[in-house]
Amino acid sequence: MIPPALSTAFFSRKRATPLSTLLSLTTLNLATAAVLLFGPAYAQAQAESPIAVIGATVSASTWQDPVEALGTLRADESVTLSSTLTATVRAFNFEDGDHVDAGQWLVQLDDDQAQAELRAAQALLGQRQSALDRAQQMQDRNLGIRATLEDNAAQVRQSEAEIDAIRAHLADHRLQAPFAGTVGLRNISVGALVTPGTDLVTLDKLDTMKLDFTVPATLLSVLHRGLTLSATTPSYPDDVFRAEVATLGTRIDPVSRSLVVRADLPNPDGRLLPGMLMEVKLNQPARQSLTIPESALVPDGERQTVWLIEAGQPPRVTRREVTTGERREGEVEIVDGLDSGQRVVTHGTLKVREDDPVELIATDVGTGDIKDVLERQRRASRSQTSESQALESQTPEPQTLESQTSESRATESQADD
Repeated sequence: MIPPALSTAFFSRKRATPLSTLLSLTTLNLATAAVLLFGPAYAQAQAESPIAVIGATVSASTWQDPVEALGTLRADESVTLSSTLTATVRAFNFEDGDHVDAGQWLVQLDDDQAQAELRAAQALLGQRQSALDRAQQMQDRNLGIRATLEDNAAQVRQSEAEIDAIRAHLADHRLQAPFAGTVGLRNISVGALVTPGTDLVTLDKLDTMKLDFTVPATLLSVLHRGLTLSATTPSYPDDVFRAEVATLGTRIDPVSRSLVVRADLPNPDGRLLPGMLMEVKLNQPARQSLTIPESALVPDGERQTVWLIEAGQPPRVTRREVTTGERREGEVEIVDGLDSGQRVVTHGTLKVREDDPVELIATDVGTGDIKDVLERQRRASRSQTSESQALESQTPEPQTLESQTSESRATESQADD
């Protein structure tokens, strides 16, 4: 016979509910209660949330492929005046940096000896001219010999030629400006002895500058006179100088396979000087191309891909491989892979995966406006978090395991009684 105490304990243990079963029932009851209290909104909130991204629309825009090169400035006209004879410097007719007119004399060399030779030649010419006149008078009276007249005439012509030669020699003693321009610095003084080839002064015409630069011969088909370009120089970093192609070289360098191109650069204020280094951007003919922001590109090894936003509820993203062309500041040319009007992810590319749902919070946002868009998104997220917390505070708190166990034991005790 089993004692009553042992019998009661045996049947009590047999009817006890396992702890895991109690936990599962409790969780199920809480979820059911939340759905009943708050409806489908609670169940939808537990589902996968779209990822907030910023996108851009693929659009066609005017595109120019600039050709960059380094060029050197040259004066429109430039010359170094030098001596052609040995003499001493008598005078200068300019100051350093002066603007001079065409034909103005600049340097005078000592010409005393040449002047004396000119006076002697002129005196000899007078004597021979008198002899010619007497011979002509005798010939008119039929008293002279014709040969004598011809000899005197030849001597006169000889003297005139000698005078012309002396005057030309005298002109070498005075150096004149061959064109209007600006003189440079002189490095000699009055009284200095100069010899043939000695540089005396430089003269440059600076109102227009010649910009010479080289481009690859492969661009010969798109080069022509009148093609626009822009040039900058470290001397004036904030200024952009614009010009047009004036002349194309007639020969291609067989070593570098490049062609010399010359542009005329206006220089009315004289700021540009010969020898300056210029950074040249040559604008090729414009064309229409599809472009997207450079931030939309996602490198994948040697490939370039983008996250394409597919229409739907909600929109989803698909990775698309693209072929890129030229680039400019903030933009990239799309050669293949996208069509005009499609939308791609520009910000949030590292957060999305294939076929992820997304929430497009902004489209075609400029660089300066992205910060404002993100700030608004953060404020909206904080507001949603506050609403969720308020929603959770209204949910009945689940009973603890200890209280559930106590209630279960109490129920079992009532049943035994």
